[in-house]
Amino acid sequence: MAGGRGSAGARPRRAIAMAFAVACCCCVLAGLGVADAATTYYVGDGSGWSFSSASWPNGKQFHAGDVLVFRYIPWMHNVVAVDEDGFNGCTTPPGSRTYTSGSDSVRLAKGNNYFICTRFGHCNLGMKLVVYAA
Repeated sequence: MAGGRGSAGARPRRAIAMAFAVACCCCVLAGLGVADAATTYYVGDGSGWSFSSASWPNGKQFHAGDVLVFRYIPWMHNVVAVDEDGFNGCTTPPGSRTYTSGSDSVRLAKGNNYFICTRFGHCNLGMKLVVYAA
């Protein structure tokens, strides 16, 4: 019965085949980016979203899919995701997303991501942020 169905000689071959299949699946998933976990960043670290946030991204490497968490006092600030023109002109173009909860999570898209505060002229006073995501 050696070499027959269910024999001890078939078990090592099955184990090798299963290990190979698992390794292939892991390689495929890693290639699709499934193995990469998004990183969550808190804008301004302990200071939160504020007038000093513009320099906060310096030295950090962001990737598409990472999440920025904006923490702030809602009646004092907001977060508006804008395009480059909105960022440069401190304006809110049509279709811009406005966040007002005081603890907003925003997933980064590839390229430059622009954010401003539109409360009380804050953007014109420098409360804006650009984050590049690779």
